[in-house]
Amino acid sequence: MNPRPTRSAPFPSREEIAAFIRESPGRVGKREIARAFKLNADQRTVLKELLRDMERDGVVHKGAGRQFSEPGTLPSVAVVVITGIDDDGDPLAKPLNWDEAELGKAPRIVMMPERRGQPAIGIGDRVLARLERLRDRFYEGRTIRRLATAPARVLGILTDDGGEWRIRSADKRNRNDFIVSAGDTLGARHGELVRAEVTPGRRLGLRRARVVERLADATGPRSISTITLHEKDVPTEFTPEAQRQADAAKAAPIGNRADLRDLPLVTIDGDDARDFDDAVWAEPDPDAGNPGGWHLIVAIADVAWYVRPGDALDRCAYERGNSVYLPDRVVPMLPENLSNGWCCLRPLEDRPCMAVDIWIDSQGVIEKHRFRRAMMRSAARLTYTQVQAARDGHPDDLTGPLMETVISPLYGAFDALWKSRIKRGVLDLDLPERKVILNDAGEVVEIQRRERLDSHKLIEEFMISANVAAAETLEKFRQNCMYRVHDSPSLDKLETLRQVLDGIELNLAKAQVIRPQHFNRILEQVADTPHAPLVNEVILRTQAQAAYAPGNIGHFGLALRRYAHFTSPIRRYADLLVHRALIRGARLGEGGLEDTPRDFVDMGQHITSTERRAAAAERDAADRYTALFLSSKVGTVVEGRVTGVTRFGLFVTLVESGGDGLIPMGLLPADDYVLEEDRQRIVGRISRRMFRLGDTLDVLLAEVDPLTGGMILHLVGGGSESPERPHRRSSKVKVRPARTARKSGPRKRRR
Repeated sequence: MNPRPTRSAPFPSREEIAAFIRESPGRVGKREIARAFKLNADQRTVLKELLRDMERDGVVHKGAGRQFSEPGTLPSVAVVVITGIDDDGDPLAKPLNWDEAELGKAPRIVMMPERRGQPAIGIGDRVLARLERLRDRFYEGRTIRRLATAPARVLGILTDDGGEWRIRSADKRNRNDFIVSAGDTLGARHGELVRAEVTPGRRLGLRRARVVERLADATGPRSISTITLHEKDVPTEFTPEAQRQADAAKAAPIGNRADLRDLPLVTIDGDDARDFDDAVWAEPDPDAGNPGGWHLIVAIADVAWYVRPGDALDRCAYERGNSVYLPDRVVPMLPENLSNGWCCLRPLEDRPCMAVDIWIDSQGVIEKHRFRRAMMRSAARLTYTQVQAARDGHPDDLTGPLMETVISPLYGAFDALWKSRIKRGVLDLDLPERKVILNDAGEVVEIQRRERLDSHKLIEEFMISANVAAAETLEKFRQNCMYRVHDSPSLDKLETLRQVLDGIELNLAKAQVIRPQHFNRILEQVADTPHAPLVNEVILRTQAQAAYAPGNIGHFGLALRRYAHFTSPIRRYADLLVHRALIRGARLGEGGLEDTPRDFVDMGQHITSTERRAAAAERDAADRYTALFLSSKVGTVVEGRVTGVTRFGLFVTLVESGGDGLIPMGLLPADDYVLEEDRQRIVGRISRRMFRLGDTLDVLLAEVDPLTGGMILHLVGGGSESPERPHRRSSKVKVRPARTARKSGPRKRRR
């Protein structure tokens, strides 16, 4: 009797093999795949060939030990290099020698805090890390051990100190000088901004370095922005191909566009604005079925006509992600002859635009909307102060003739939109912003608090309505949408907020879904009280950061279910993507999204990171200009407010100028201090003297460094007495300052 032949298991498809590799917790080899699908010897030979094809096609990646994984998946243990610090102070890392050309963008790795007693890891450090995959392309890393690192880089000013060359670091977290040998200057002169590589050895206690790149002359006040842009790696030059394309741009034909040139649309911007990309108009809704309602038009420069997917301008715009606004200059997303030319809605000149008609009821609720590609001619370039003055009864020669036909209807529509905002319960924080005023020589003459007029709010509400309409329309057309998303606060941050509020006898209930109006009620309770700055600050810190993503989770702060940026395609790439999607979805002609658009998830992550890079550059430049302004005031006493409580000192923002400085722990009155992180305060065990987030202090300007923007402050007066002993919970960290004040900076650098 012949033995029954062995039946082969069905051979898996490429998709089934890829899914098995993707869903496996770790890397898998050919043996594990064969066992999982019960393959015989002949089938294993076929599997070997198929895996080779899948690797060549980029479907799977073969790593060490002939182990396969989904491209971009990391092993449980790997060597990583620290590449930056996120907004919560945690180090960010990527795998060492990651080949982006082959593997794409590296997964995001957030390193957990080091064990107590271990020094913090810094940018450029290499560590052997244990990695845990939390979700797709997002990992949590924990240090196993530190590895010898390659030479670190430093950005700074080269100085000739009596024949001895030094580099003054421009990084406020690393304020040390570096010694440079005469033969290692790369020919740079005194006062030049350079990048240098830290080399082995010390002299006079200072590390050595050699110049590897000459960047710019760093003399004069305008060099501050130059330093900031290089430090943040903000692109400042367009490719020749992109510039040629911009130079060749010309007027767009009217073609099938709607003709809005007889409509008195106006632009309303700041006094110093140069790129006008949005115009507005309003009228009472003539529809008798909508009593008290309004018809609005928001017209936005048609950037998609001039910047097409994948062309040279598009590549440069995507790299930049957005424009960067510094006190002395703008680094635009698009070349000037577009951003200030064909894509600028100049008065009395024909310009192509994307226009949205919005009909709202008397309570500001959107009834309907439609998008059109149009040609417009701005009736006037107005400023916020002009419009507000006209509204307050002081029109000028330009606004006077526009009062009845343009300005009054705009405010009528705004009043309705404001009712909707109040009803939704939009988060309403009172956070003063500073504005650095320069003279023609680039010198700081004043630091002002930015005004927030009703005219600002009017434009903001018109733009929000247009952005909501864009998101709703793209959902209707089932088009890719780059949403502007803002998640609700995390439970951990809410608990920290409750602890702080409990300390001032305010309550944030636990058994409820948190909405913006819950925060607003607390803000109303402390308005015009000494606790207002503290509560505004801690509620701000409770919020998640807004981001760009193709997946909609709503916008918590604006209390909106859907929201997408549509109104500034000159300066934000996200808005350009939304324009292209609308053009494609509504069949509005050329310049729409391509048939196979790039990965919106990766694009969202990229433009979110460029937005944060721009915000960091703008903040750092303002810090440096503020320090330059205050450098002549060293030795004076000013009022400050505590904006950070850490193990190594108090971060203080100066009330009048908005500058940020540090009171090192060693310069506080002698005591044994306990850091209570959940209550954002430190308390002395002996004196019970307490310093907490939001406290007002009198501080002396002891040191000011315009190069880094850093300031060292001395406490003159302030703080309060804690009614109870410091808590003894394990999360508290004891800090013991020296008994005498130190003249140097903090013992630990800011993370």
